[in-house]
Amino acid sequence: MGRGRHSVLAAAVTVVCAVTLLGAPGTAFARALPDPAPPAAPASSSAPSPSSPPSVTLPPDQDLEAVRAELDELYHDAAVATDAYNLADEKAKKQSAEITDLNGKIADEQRKLDGLKERAGAAASAQYRTGGLPPEVQLMLGNDPQDFFDGAGRLLQSQRATKNLIEETTRAQQDLELYAGDAADHLRELEAGRKAKAAAKKRIKQRIKEAEQLEAKLEKRQRERLAELERRAADQAQSAWLSTGILDELKGRASASGRKAVEFATAQLGKPYQWGAVGPRTYDCSGLTSQAWAAAGHPVPRTSQQQWQQLERVDIKDMRPGDLIIYFDDASHVGMYVGDGTIVHAPRPGRTVTLAGAGSMPILGVVRPTTD
Repeated sequence: MGRGRHSVLAAAVTVVCAVTLLGAPGTAFARALPDPAPPAAPASSSAPSPSSPPSVTLPPDQDLEAVRAELDELYHDAAVATDAYNLADEKAKKQSAEITDLNGKIADEQRKLDGLKERAGAAASAQYRTGGLPPEVQLMLGNDPQDFFDGAGRLLQSQRATKNLIEETTRAQQDLELYAGDAADHLRELEAGRKAKAAAKKRIKQRIKEAEQLEAKLEKRQRERLAELERRAADQAQSAWLSTGILDELKGRASASGRKAVEFATAQLGKPYQWGAVGPRTYDCSGLTSQAWAAAGHPVPRTSQQQWQQLERVDIKDMRPGDLIIYFDDASHVGMYVGDGTIVHAPRPGRTVTLAGAGSMPILGVVRPTTD
């Protein structure tokens, strides 16, 4: 998308600001259009005709293009941060579940260890009661040799039981220490994940705020023109993609699960974008695709980057409805192919789930959630 153009874009935005200054520092874009100069009075009249309002012009398209590029940069940065937020959130959920499981194991091992210690105490008490006399002394003091041999057998069994008890107690102690160590590691990871999640959340909100402030400085006619320029750029990208003849090569038909995923995704048309959301009222881009495939009975990774990394990659000419198209070099956006060169996706803050040209954004690649 041209992520390194920030300084150039900033200079271009400054041009727009120069056109729209109110005259006081820090008020660029507060009024998008300058006050028109009063028309020269005709020779026969001392005032302009009220029936002839002055004409005004919008800033040149290249200035609005600079604004559009700056908005793209801000929303792309928010999308990258959203992926980081979603990944941290998924990890936090997994770690919390693992910690809960480990806590259960720790409690079980502690109960087991307590029971073993109780048995060891009982064995020690029994030995104390018999005085701990060696077998040969018990033979000399006893009246019946058979009783001695019976007792010796029981003593041997007791010794073996004691040895097993000691070994079992040692294992239980080791398991308890292992589970406790794992739980401590998971707690540290959970805390690190929470910090990463908080940082990503802060960045998302900051970038969206900056974008909204930039858009708010435009007059209504400028915003309309900006939207027109956005549509034109998307249409041009889509036309260029279609001009390669790609649709002539796309012969793949949706699988049964692919149709279910498409049906779910298209049923969400018109619902607002919300970063971090997985429905049912709002979605972000990967929230839509992950929920669509979950509804089709095939769960997929939560984020667009994970979907790109973990799902089967297919050649674009083999693409079929239900496949996921990953966009931008950093895999920061995803849409679902629905056929006829079209995707359904959740674009960005301020927009709703919509249909768009599959080639309207830079394609990184295509992945397939199932092999059926």
